[in-house]
Amino acid sequence: MKPTNDSWRTDETYVKVKGQWKYLYRAVDSMGKTIDFMLSENRDMPAAKRFFTKALSSPHNKIPRVITLDKNPAYPPAIQELIKWKSLPKEILIRQTKYLNNIVEQDHRFIKKITKPMLGFKSFLTAEQTLKGIEAMHMIRKEQAENNSSVLSAVEWLYKIFGIMA
Repeated sequence: MKPTNDSWRTDETYVKVKGQWKYLYRAVDSMGKTIDFMLSENRDMPAAKRFFTKALSSPHNKIPRVITLDKNPAYPPAIQELIKWKSLPKEILIRQTKYLNNIVEQDHRFIKKITKPMLGFKSFLTAEQTLKGIEAMHMIRKEQAENNSSVLSAVEWLYKIFGIMA
């Protein structure tokens, strides 16, 4: 994976699973590169913390200098807890401005364009697996995969995206 920059834009969008709305947390950097994504049953502080922990654990992501958020009240306490546990630096700048999040809102469009005609998913697991594939294709389209012609490196990249142990 090509490295992302240290200016993150974070937001969540809705996905229908078994007739109920679930939350797809997504983050992109200031250039529109996907940082990470996570489907969650809930839109609360533990879910936000899990999402940031997952994003911070990816080797292609830099520790953020700035995180731009929407007005979701779950984000600030999750970030404060990560600062407390030294997963994020104390100097991090948190901006809660919806207009600066346009880049991630635009990025949601691609995902919504694919998922909307599906009329929802039958199970949470199916939704997770399908969204991993959709996000992987979107990352390839955005040229985030290393430009290495090795078949082995392409397979390793897909294993990372899909969470498969090699």
